[in-house]
Amino acid sequence: MMKSFRAVAAAALLTVAAYAVSADFRDGHPDTYTVKRGDTLWDISARFLKKPWLWPEIWQANPQIRNPHLIYPGDVISLAYLDRVAVQPGARTEAPLTGVPLSEVEPFLKNLRVVDDIEGLPYVVGIEEDRLRSTGGQVVYVKGVDAQPGQRWAVVRPTVRYSHLDRTQCCDLFHTDDLDFRGRRTLDGANFWTNAVTPDKGSEILGYELMQQATGTVSRAAGGYEAATLVLDGNGREVRVGDRLIPVEPQPYDLQFFPHPPKAQFEYGRAQVLAVADQLANGGRHDVIALSVGARDGVDNGTVFSTWRVGSTVPDRVAKGADRDADTIARADRVRLPDEFASHVMVFRTFDKVSYALVMDGIRQTRVGQELKHPDAAN
Repeated sequence: MMKSFRAVAAAALLTVAAYAVSADFRDGHPDTYTVKRGDTLWDISARFLKKPWLWPEIWQANPQIRNPHLIYPGDVISLAYLDRVAVQPGARTEAPLTGVPLSEVEPFLKNLRVVDDIEGLPYVVGIEEDRLRSTGGQVVYVKGVDAQPGQRWAVVRPTVRYSHLDRTQCCDLFHTDDLDFRGRRTLDGANFWTNAVTPDKGSEILGYELMQQATGTVSRAAGGYEAATLVLDGNGREVRVGDRLIPVEPQPYDLQFFPHPPKAQFEYGRAQVLAVADQLANGGRHDVIALSVGARDGVDNGTVFSTWRVGSTVPDRVAKGADRDADTIARADRVRLPDEFASHVMVFRTFDKVSYALVMDGIRQTRVGQELKHPDAAN
């Protein structure tokens, strides 16, 4: 009896799994597809699936796939049967595919990072021959470095401070501040990200973003002086007084990004778009955005969100009259409009309280302040 029950249950599960796969595949998909150089897991998933972020789940349901994450150029993907996915391995002479195009995110992987505090970091206090700027091959003098000759350091510049606003003080929750050469807040325009438009009543600092300017090697310890000597490498951006130093990391980022939904839905207003790269007011496909959630919130590389324009709260003009001043209309006489879907984004770099994501697809532009929801969210 028990064996019979198990057989029936197993058959039912296979039927459900086959139906789920069938429901998620796009109509008219080809029987086979040969993976090409430049493809990403997202690109391939979007060809066949209605929900590209389900790619790993569907493949993991097929035990004949040794590793659903390791797909290579030249591999032939068979989709002849909706309840079976198979791969004929190619030559495997190239690197496996990633979830996002590395060429689009490489500057953010190599040159940007977020730290909780910058006050304790060593910094550039002077430049060779008292210059205002220094370039590759020149010498800078750094204070606070307890290092011996030969040690490698990255010269970084604090550019943005992200803060989480107190919900009791203001309806707008997140804010970005541009920083001066000391890492202090400034009113000058941003040089990399757009500036969020919320007032500054910050209650929690989400982090300071550091942009790598150059790398260098300690040639002389401080010794009897207050500053050590750092020789800059031949490539990189110009260095100036006030730039900070952090140790060079051999591999500070992950190269594989596999799309998957978030582990949990956040409280409304907790997860939002913080900023858009390159001073853009809006982001489109393959633009990089900063998010207000990170590793402490369960976000990891490959997490897929949908972004939503937050619905406005408008006066009910039909009930209260078209000529009445909006400021005199009570909240009870206003109507909260629905949120509207904008795009899907995938996280590719995660820090403790902040993460970076790439816009993968969408029907509207991605903007600062949009809400992050599950990729399957309906409203």
